[in-house]
Amino acid sequence: MITKYKPRYRKNIPTNRNAGFKQNFSPMRRQTMPIKTEIAKDNLPDNKLKVIVLGGLEEVGRNMTLFQYNKEIIIIDMGLQFPEEDMLGIDYIIPNISYLEDKLDWIKGVIISHGHMDHIGGIPHIIGKIGNPPMFMGKLTAGLVRKRTEEYKSCPKLNIFEIDDKNTLRLGKSFNIEFLRVNHSIPDSFAVIIRTPAGTVMHTGDFKIDYSPVNDKPADLNRIAKIGGEGVTLLMSDSTDSTHPGYQISESSIGDEIGKIFEKIEGRIIIGTFASQLSRLQKIFDLTEKYGRRIYLQGRSMNDNVEIAHKIGYLKFNPRILIQNESELKRINDNKIIILGTGAQGESNAFLMRVVNNEHRTISFKDGDTVIFSSSIIPGNERTIQNLRDMIVRQGAHVINYEMMDVHAGGHAKQEDLKLMMRLLKPENFMPIEGNHYMLRAHAELAENVGIAKENIFVADNGQILEISKNNRGQSVCKLTAHKATTDYVMVDGLGVGDVSNIVLRDRQVMSEDGMIVVIATIDSKTGEPIGNPDLISRGFVYMKENRELIEKTRMRVKKIVKDHDPRTPADDDYIKNKIRNDVGKFLFSQTKRRPMVLPVVIKV
Repeated sequence: MITKYKPRYRKNIPTNRNAGFKQNFSPMRRQTMPIKTEIAKDNLPDNKLKVIVLGGLEEVGRNMTLFQYNKEIIIIDMGLQFPEEDMLGIDYIIPNISYLEDKLDWIKGVIISHGHMDHIGGIPHIIGKIGNPPMFMGKLTAGLVRKRTEEYKSCPKLNIFEIDDKNTLRLGKSFNIEFLRVNHSIPDSFAVIIRTPAGTVMHTGDFKIDYSPVNDKPADLNRIAKIGGEGVTLLMSDSTDSTHPGYQISESSIGDEIGKIFEKIEGRIIIGTFASQLSRLQKIFDLTEKYGRRIYLQGRSMNDNVEIAHKIGYLKFNPRILIQNESELKRINDNKIIILGTGAQGESNAFLMRVVNNEHRTISFKDGDTVIFSSSIIPGNERTIQNLRDMIVRQGAHVINYEMMDVHAGGHAKQEDLKLMMRLLKPENFMPIEGNHYMLRAHAELAENVGIAKENIFVADNGQILEISKNNRGQSVCKLTAHKATTDYVMVDGLGVGDVSNIVLRDRQVMSEDGMIVVIATIDSKTGEPIGNPDLISRGFVYMKENRELIEKTRMRVKKIVKDHDPRTPADDDYIKNKIRNDVGKFLFSQTKRRPMVLPVVIKV
């Protein structure tokens, strides 16, 4: 089905998906897709396509890309990024959308490439702030997005339209969109072809090339080559595994390795993997049924994703193989049990970490258990995962990971797959995306190796604006400009979004390293003279009973600071607080070589 989305008026956007297709979509032949530009003279068009990546060029995650032609904008993805180790207390990071604040009426639609959190996790926080534009995504992705947003009261009812690779959209007057189904670790993953008056852009999203996928169609190389034959001005391609040589292994081969484990293991098998790796989950369900075992699901996201995918037909299994509750689990022999849960990345609140910390109410590791880590390690999680494995082994279980057996297939193209994509598409220009800077550089080198000119390869930072325009000969030209959109971190901490600054993180870091000391000084409101001795409270700095001499010296120092103010003037609270903070901080460092946070409190009576 080939469809056309007409320019929108937000008040009239239908919320019912089927009604939306009837009212806002009309047939349009792919072969004769006209590109029209009707721009009023007072709009001062520059007739350039601006590509602005707000997240995903300096990290793995937080993916969000804007495409702007004159006064029309479309968006691909709204993901989250998991916090770095020094971001204490932060739940996750989302893209900074300040660039869009004065351009809300320009936004014609949002396209979601697939249902992983690094591509959908920011939707609940962002979509309402940009006017709740129509969203286009696959059926499974739509189910996951609805589930993701239902717990956020501030998130409006979404205007979601489900698409597949046969749909073509026209968003605004400048954007004609096609979809290419790609292989990834979750079904309903799409690359996006964007045709504009300035040129054609191919955004791969996350992809790999799999000739024997699980519950999916093989990579459509003929379609990719056809797109290349029609001309691609700019290829924006997934760089996550660009440093890994060779080809990505097929998901079907992982099932064979896990099947060998099922065949020989006698005790319980506990599998940790991503809840979104539905192809992996399908293979595990198939093997569970084949070997006469039953599955106990653990982790909220695991239960939610299995429920959604099974309901819409992306996971196929007999519901009777699911263990429904703890009492049923206790009645089943260990050699018939598969426990499938989250936490293979060492997440603190996920299933595996709760079990190893003895925080799970019914499950604990024991002799005879086999724990399979069916996922690779996300950069930055190495130490946490190693500690988790150590604790599991100490508690009697045997651990198997992807380094020991092929129990994990990545969802991202490796070097040979990436080169194949470039050779088939033959892009005039290339921009690596979705990865840390070293990954982008490695991908850029691959592009040179397949014959793309170095001057046509653009390795950008978040927010840098790439422009595509037509020259005097009608040829599309790419240029990385000096202009940059704001991409500072927007951190989510509990219910707070964007209210945690770098200063707050620095304070948390100081307290985590050297603790804090609270200094409470009571003074006469008229004379400014100290009343009694100052009180000190230490948290994470020193144990006060064992450091009485240091505490007493600090107390006397505070008393002297309060006394030393000019008696002819009223006591200045801010001056006294700053003096206490600075002098006590220096004194404590001279005595301990540590820098606790000093929090002064002045009480006037």
